[in-house]
Amino acid sequence: MKDVVIIGAGIVGCSIARELSKYNLGVLVIDKNQDVSEGISKANSGIIHGGYNEKKGTLKAKLNLEANKIIDSLAEELEFPFKRNGSLVLAFNEDEFKKLKELKSNGEDLGIEELEILEKGEVLDLEKNINCDVVGALHIKNSGIVSPYEMTLAFAENACENGVDFLLGHEVIDLKKHKDYYTLIIKDKEPIETKVVINAAGLGGAFINNLVSETKYEIEGVKGEYCLLDKIAGELCKKTLFQVPNVLSKGVLVTPTVDGNLLIGPNATPSDADDIKTTRSGIDEIIYKSKKTMEKIPFDRVLNTFSGIRPKVKTQDFIIEEVKDAKNFINVIGIDSPGLTCAPAIANYVIDLIKENLKLEEKINFKAHRTKMIRMSELSIEEKNKLICSNPTYGKMICKCEFVTEGEIIDSIKRPLGARTLDGVKRRTRAMMGGCQGIGCMIPISAILSRELDIDISEVNKDVENSSVVGFKED
Repeated sequence: MKDVVIIGAGIVGCSIARELSKYNLGVLVIDKNQDVSEGISKANSGIIHGGYNEKKGTLKAKLNLEANKIIDSLAEELEFPFKRNGSLVLAFNEDEFKKLKELKSNGEDLGIEELEILEKGEVLDLEKNINCDVVGALHIKNSGIVSPYEMTLAFAENACENGVDFLLGHEVIDLKKHKDYYTLIIKDKEPIETKVVINAAGLGGAFINNLVSETKYEIEGVKGEYCLLDKIAGELCKKTLFQVPNVLSKGVLVTPTVDGNLLIGPNATPSDADDIKTTRSGIDEIIYKSKKTMEKIPFDRVLNTFSGIRPKVKTQDFIIEEVKDAKNFINVIGIDSPGLTCAPAIANYVIDLIKENLKLEEKINFKAHRTKMIRMSELSIEEKNKLICSNPTYGKMICKCEFVTEGEIIDSIKRPLGARTLDGVKRRTRAMMGGCQGIGCMIPISAILSRELDIDISEVNKDVENSSVVGFKED
């Protein structure tokens, strides 16, 4: 029997797993997807929010403030890319400028100190490519950017190194509540017993809750579509550029990514949980709205479009609590924006919820530091030569757009929770994320996966089960 089972291997589930790995507990993370960060966490804006826009007294406000203060130390410990680049909320008329002052006052009331109102000239001094009809901006100095899937992987790998088990590609289809424990019914797998269940199942969170509780929830999916532009376009701005927010979302943003690209989006459209298709109307919408921020965005530099679904609940706040009629069943649901930012603080909050009923004994051998993958593109000539001499696979270029070598791809497969799919390699190495979007390297990477996993190349999947990259068997 496990002490804790976490359902969901997104940023929230993996953050909780990493925090629990500090204790002498039997912990399992289970997810229906083939890899961590395959759901909500892989497709969002990657913003570490300042927290100025949240409502006082909410979990969102409390946890955003707490998490923002610890993200630097976590990025250093776990070696995931993070830049505190700051953001601007732009006003283009006097009514919007008045709203900026309200946002600043709200943020200061929440305890955020790094807020400043800028006049037009000050804005254009910071970001010369913003439309010249800008009136002013709220400067949020404590916000930043991350790679959401790399951040998730960092927490997951470190949790794994500290003894947390992961069961990926297996779906929880039922839960049985007993007096002192739960039985999880797994599709095509033996049942699993556990003392504590943490429901961090994202868009499936309501389904999991409703299996055990008389208090029923509904989660509405809200789709956000994005355009990802290349690194030439990424030089257009340094800060994350917001427009004045509305009730449904923080609006269409223009932001650099930690890897140097330019990201534009999202819109906000009610959607089914599995509807991640982009639409012509949706992409046209974000292109049109982004031009309010910056007229001369080079949309001929678009590399890819994608969408993600975020979970909305009627409470308009996170639901993080022990279920009243299901002892030791912890809901962590309705985690929409700023959920990525809040994830480390959510983990601490959950620990406080379970420590009353579960003995927490700290490990004496907890490994706090996680070493990131080698990135050949980040090394000096001397470092590259030394590495190639010791391991020639680092001298064989596979992805010419992003300068990813065979050695890096092998490393991504052999690491803790190593890649098992093409997309898994992509998120760990950035292979296939450049100009050709995998046309030149998809098959060579599939061949490496085939060799290292000892499977036929026809069994190599893009992401989900039966999503074969190469649809035939070689003789």
